[in-house]
Amino acid sequence: MREISAGAVADTVARLCVQANTCLPRDVKDGIAAARAAEDWPPAREILDRIVENGEIGGGFPICQDTGMACVFLEVGQELHIAGDLAQAVDEGVRRGYAQGYLRKSVVSDPLERVNSGDNTPAMLYTDLVPGDRLAITVAPKGFGSENMSRIAMLKPSDGVEGVKDFIVDTVEQAGPNPCPPIVVGVGLGGTFDKCALLAKKALLRELGTPSPLPFYAELERELLDRINALGIGPQGFGGRTTALAVHIETLPTHIAGLPCAVNINCHVARHATEVL
Repeated sequence: MREISAGAVADTVARLCVQANTCLPRDVKDGIAAARAAEDWPPAREILDRIVENGEIGGGFPICQDTGMACVFLEVGQELHIAGDLAQAVDEGVRRGYAQGYLRKSVVSDPLERVNSGDNTPAMLYTDLVPGDRLAITVAPKGFGSENMSRIAMLKPSDGVEGVKDFIVDTVEQAGPNPCPPIVVGVGLGGTFDKCALLAKKALLRELGTPSPLPFYAELERELLDRINALGIGPQGFGGRTTALAVHIETLPTHIAGLPCAVNINCHVARHATEVL
């Protein structure tokens, strides 16, 4: 059985916190460039040009002033042993990364008392067991300009696909310019109340624009992207062809009496960074 130290996990998480917050992912850069090439509304073109320019001259500074809550996704190989406390190692990595990168500390220790934790911990930690002896770590900082625009609905089976489509489009329309479009729309369908929301967040980790491997859902993603972009909200809410860069749908089996649907929205920077140990 292969072994990785908790210290190595902390080092990697710290590095990924800085990387994710300062480097626009390549798939996002490509998506924004494609949107700019297709845009004919002058204010939208100007905004997309500035986004591209900012990405080129960032120089190691945070992409956004809201450096987010650290959402950390782990895929832990079943043949791997972590020597030490895994959860503590992740929090230590976040603590160090946010200090080393001079990243804003945005976490309050209690939702009502509102006292800042001072180090952006705890991380929001999600762990999956997978075959093998590797550890894949993804850090996806989530700002709340977009997180606050997310919604979940326990739809009825009778609402069907049209009800799902209407809920997703309505969520984006209600969000308007608040999540800093062009956005990425993550959708979770099925499972239970909690699993559905997690699916929506995981959908945001998929490489931008990569279609669902299921033809039915790949077509649904295309249709929803067209409907969302037809809303005309546009980059930063000033109108234009591009309100969303992509719609990604992830699904799970669900109960005969339910049709859970969650929408998790990402702003245009769609931050994420992954490393495999």
